Amino acid sequence: MMLKWFSKKKEQECEPLNFSVLKTDIHSHFIPGIDDGSPDMETTIALIEKMQGLGFEKIITSPHVMSDFYQNSSEIILKGLADVRKELKAKNINMEIDAVAEYYIDYEFEQKIGKEKFLTFGDNYILVELSFMQAPRNLFEIIFKLQLEGYKVVLAHPERYNYYTIKDYEEFISRGVILQINFLSLIGYYSPQVKKKTESLINSGMVSLVGTDCHNMNHAELYEKCQTQKAWHDLVNSGKLLNATL
Repeated sequence: MMLKWFSKKKEQECEPLNFSVLKTDIHSHFIPGIDDGSPDMETTIALIEKMQGLGFEKIITSPHVMSDFYQNSSEIILKGLADVRKELKAKNINMEIDAVAEYYIDYEFEQKIGKEKFLTFGDNYILVELSFMQAPRNLFEIIFKLQLEGYKVVLAHPERYNYYTIKDYEEFISRGVILQINFLSLIGYYSPQVKKKTESLINSGMVSLVGTDCHNMNHAELYEKCQTQKAWHDLVNSGKLLNATL
């Protein structure tokens, strides 16, 4: 894919590359009122329309499941999904939407492995996140337990865990973990350090999934800028992204 560069730009930017090349967004918080994402149905519909305008054909939304904060069950999430689908149909908005969860790995989550059926997407992918302070000491043991149950582990926004290096990500990949970066990391939304690490992950060919991790309209307004980033073009050109297969 040829890239046409803009001139008179301080940063290296490209012509916008629409998210239609992905088809599917696999990380967002659009079920109203159950986590720190959309607070109500009106906001949810506005966010989904925004995603449609950015080129997405399908959304797999992923509310938080965290024992200390968001004690969402599969039933709560799927009830919310049904309500969103009903509203989309009523408003004649043609957007396919499914729901999974962004599972926070901690002791309580570990106790559920083998006892509870987790929400998954695609080829039995399960989306998990870690503490931003430090990972569980037995993380690889937990990942192995999930794999024994037939789950394929997707690590959400690995670039945001400051305690990990590229060597650590190589270890994850060697253990069958799939890495999913956030679009906003491409523009330095979280920090310049996260942006740099994201670019390193892309350049190293380690990224298999990308998601908006959209929580609100402030996030949604920034994705057009993400479409002009060289790293985004590089990621598409890598041929490694799985989003379009979901």
